[in-house]
Amino acid sequence: MASGLRIAVADDEPLIRRFFEDVLPDMGHTVVAAAENGQRLVEVCHETQPDLVITDIKMPGMDGIDAAIEIMRERPVPVLLISAFHDDDLSARAEASEVMGYLVKPVERAQLEPAIRLAHSRFGKIDSLERETVRLRQALEDRKLIEKAKGILMRTANLAEDAAMRKLQKMASDTNRKLIVVAQMIVDAAPTLDLLNERGK
Repeated sequence: MASGLRIAVADDEPLIRRFFEDVLPDMGHTVVAAAENGQRLVEVCHETQPDLVITDIKMPGMDGIDAAIEIMRERPVPVLLISAFHDDDLSARAEASEVMGYLVKPVERAQLEPAIRLAHSRFGKIDSLERETVRLRQALEDRKLIEKAKGILMRTANLAEDAAMRKLQKMASDTNRKLIVVAQMIVDAAPTLDLLNERGK
């Protein structure tokens, strides 16, 4: 259940902004900003770092979709778009901008609450998957670097693969450094190690 969220809203109609300022606190949320256009929404999101954004699409100047793109470019955040009518072109733009939901006016509390819950939940799952992807990618890069360092030790110290790995681990333990840090040091020192090895022949 998404509760206690800090939410920024935007609509060029004062009555709609007032609706959100009245209804969202009743649902347990805090309205951290209520903007009258897209550009102002981008500014207040930069200032307040909300947990979720609810914005009208059609607004003077920068519309809600372009504002959402700008906001998410700075910091990923779930966005709900609202429009006075359904439009296939707007829906396509909304999907391309990776917003989490699309509501048609007049927005009622009965549809707003589950939309917020779904957007927040879906965003959390996507964010977790992206973080895991980054972690796995980094782990793969670390493994490649460690293998490279191990190969350097095998070549310059004439060690077997398992012995080279043990040496890496011992160097990390002896210097109280992470294995990846030691591996990077060895890779950086490879030209010098090769030169010394060549001179020692």
